[in-house]
Amino acid sequence: MEILRRDTLNQGGFAGVREHRMVKAPFAFGPTANNDGSWPRLGNFVYLADARFAPHGETHMHSHHEVDVISVMVEGRIAHKGSLGHGQDLNTHDVQVQRAGGEGFSHNEINPDTAWNRMVQLWVLPEASGQAADYKVYQPEDGTLSRIYGGSTTADTFPAKTQISVAVLRAGEQLSLDSTYLAYLTKGTATANGEIVQDGDLLRGDYLQIEAQDIVQLIVIQATTA
Repeated sequence: MEILRRDTLNQGGFAGVREHRMVKAPFAFGPTANNDGSWPRLGNFVYLADARFAPHGETHMHSHHEVDVISVMVEGRIAHKGSLGHGQDLNTHDVQVQRAGGEGFSHNEINPDTAWNRMVQLWVLPEASGQAADYKVYQPEDGTLSRIYGGSTTADTFPAKTQISVAVLRAGEQLSLDSTYLAYLTKGTATANGEIVQDGDLLRGDYLQIEAQDIVQLIVIQATTA
């Protein structure tokens, strides 16, 4: 198991957002994208940013095409505006999934509050081009891995070989993985394969046994294609 600690990376940002970009695919961000210590893609999963919005900060309206954008709320709220799901509010632990497809979408994410908030954004490339734009929101269950992206066409998620799940674990709760993964802790402290890991640690490997030491939020990415 390898560990990338968020605070070893420089913080960047734009508009009302400050962020650490943990995963950046070189083909999308340039051949030197990982010179800052960030990690490259896992299959079609190409980007992970841990972002904080300033009080009343926003991204401003912008567009995406042929990418699936997953937003995991860690702290606070987001007021979502755009061509998909306009008017949707996201609260702590909610997950928003937007499929751009060939149609594309435009959106603006706004912090409606007077305190900083926190949201993790992930990008996955679709396996087929030209799909219709679509929108979903999830409230992951506590104590288990809740799938919020990928899987079979019969699941209540956008089908894909890349699979993303979110878990909120209480102290003493455990989970295990036995395939190639990236796992990002966004809250709390845990023991992972015998090592202490904490909020802001990105893990990768082929096997994971993790036990929460307190309340832990964990984002897990798995892919069956290289």
